[in-house]
Amino acid sequence: MKELVEVIAKALVEHPDEVIVTEKEEGKHLTVELHVAASDMGKVIGKQGRIAKAIRSVVKAASSKDNRKVDVEIV
Repeated sequence: MKELVEVIAKALVEHPDEVIVTEKEEGKHLTVELHVAASDMGKVIGKQGRIAKAIRSVVKAASSKDNRKVDVEIV
């Protein structure tokens, strides 16, 4: 999941070198944290959170066959 979120985020931002993705796994629960530059935060979140919701939907679909709950947090 880390690689998927990283590829999506780097395609959206102006400073792809500042994109940092970390994973925290606790049993069947996985939390993916996405860190971007402050100036790129709006591009990752989008109007009314539409891009952030789309990222979460793609990750949820990709993780459905693993039977894990995945949360994406944009920090």
